[in-house]
Amino acid sequence: MAISLTSAAVDRIKNYSDTVSGNGVNLRIGVKKTGCNGYAYVINYSDKIEEDDQVFIDHDIKIIVDKTSLALIDGTEVDFYKEGLNEAFRFRNPNISGECGCGESFSI
Repeated sequence: MAISLTSAAVDRIKNYSDTVSGNGVNLRIGVKKTGCNGYAYVINYSDKIEEDDQVFIDHDIKIIVDKTSLALIDGTEVDFYKEGLNEAFRFRNPNISGECGCGESFSI
């Protein structure tokens, strides 16, 4: 079981954490039921680790995933892109069977 980060995602996370606290910030990744295909990714910065969370470390960044979400996103690579005024995290999830046209939701 693992969640990994690309170098672009690592740069974004580290730059953000430096501007916010200077102490480093953990990344919490999960899913919620929504959209036309069933699930959407949820990504937040968090220092709180719950008892049922799984923690992965990649490039000295703690990635926190709850057990329910991990079953749906195990093996996912998190990337970050910036194009013009648009910027966002992208997810390369090997478990998905389909995505909606806008890319906001996915199905397993």
